[in-house]
Amino acid sequence: MVLVNGFLLRSDPRDSGYLPWGQKNGPFHSSEAYGTTLEKNIPLSMVFRNITFWLIGFSYFSIAYSLYGITTFMVDYAKYQIGLPLEKASLLATVHGFSQVVGVLTILPLSDYMGRKRTIIISNAFITACLIGILFSGNSWEVPFIFVGFMALFYGPTFRLYGACAGDYFPRTWWEPLLGHGRPCMVLG
Repeated sequence: MVLVNGFLLRSDPRDSGYLPWGQKNGPFHSSEAYGTTLEKNIPLSMVFRNITFWLIGFSYFSIAYSLYGITTFMVDYAKYQIGLPLEKASLLATVHGFSQVVGVLTILPLSDYMGRKRTIIISNAFITACLIGILFSGNSWEVPFIFVGFMALFYGPTFRLYGACAGDYFPRTWWEPLLGHGRPCMVLG
């Protein structure tokens, strides 16, 4: 697993010849701010005035609420609403777990090349479609399994994508003093 991580995941988009998707010339995204010059005292009020901070935070809150809501009660839903025996209903958790592993191994490396913003938008759209599909699956037992498996492909990398997004979108001067000279990166597991 470590070899796969080392080969497929990048610590910095510049290693692959890409710029972080949020980097632009301006007060928050100047090349100097992304370079090696560090300002040690970034006021917290500057972070809270940044609309991007709030948009990413609201997106994170919304998708986390949706994902945890459905996964917390998916076995109960299958048992009590669809009428599946507990053995078959609990198989949803197994399908969910295996699909997450596949998603982490495929979606995360793709985000290095597609960009975090595009990957998060696509991921959240598929998760939303799957959640709606689960709600309208009726009494079918096969359909929730398909939707849960497909949703979990994007569930697994969701929280890691947001961490990598913060490292890509916000200037190095904001997060480097907190983490040392490392970089917020995608970690499997």
